Amino acid sequence: MDPWQHGDAYENYVGRWSRLVAPEFLAWLGLPPGRRWLDVGCGTGALSTTILELASPASVHGVEPSEGFLETARRTLEGRAVLQRGGADDIPLGDAAVDVVVSGLVLNFVPDPAAALAEARRVTTAGGTIAAYVWEYAGRMDLMRHFWEAVAELDPGAESLDEAARFPLARPEALSALFASASLEGVDVTAIDIRTPFAGFDDYWRPFLGGQGVAPAYAMSLDEPTRARLRELVRDRLPISADGSIDLLARAWAVRATAPKP
Repeated sequence: MDPWQHGDAYENYVGRWSRLVAPEFLAWLGLPPGRRWLDVGCGTGALSTTILELASPASVHGVEPSEGFLETARRTLEGRAVLQRGGADDIPLGDAAVDVVVSGLVLNFVPDPAAALAEARRVTTAGGTIAAYVWEYAGRMDLMRHFWEAVAELDPGAESLDEAARFPLARPEALSALFASASLEGVDVTAIDIRTPFAGFDDYWRPFLGGQGVAPAYAMSLDEPTRARLRELVRDRLPISADGSIDLLARAWAVRATAPKP
């Protein structure tokens, strides 16, 4: 089971970068104002906040299974969005309740993505939009790739934990095929690249000590001498500039489609 419970630690690790993807994602969707939005797996509220800021929605609902994440989202979104506990395959809304269903960095963690898309179709009006984005774990998700490459040298038996191996859905062809299999129309996929700059190695490494996410959970499962060795293996792989800064890239794959009309 993936350790997603503490919102603040998640923000420091990868939530802050999701906040940079969200505006690009919404710009790509290009939807008009006045829509009713649902953010499935809203987490700490990164995508919902951006919807409120940029999309001029009629309403925003957020659904999230982790109470810890919901607490963080409620602090950010209090009074501006309706947040409920629930899963992607059991959304606590009625049929055709929203015009847009989105999810950010969630779909690959859902046990049954096909069931999640069926549920998204149920709550979306005919002609509405269903869309999502996920990190490209096997490619240009640099902050994780450097970590797991170091783990492969330290502990080859841990390679099965690497998101690149665990989440084959996080590829454009797989996302397109999944949405097409749900009988959605006009399936389209695009890459969204963002810079993930770090002031120095400590800025990069500290989030891995928060325990939120697969890589941080692995790091914190090690004894201190082994974790120190891993830290140095990671440091050796990073493109550290003369001033100590580290400039990496993160790529997300985004997919969108339209709910069919009767």
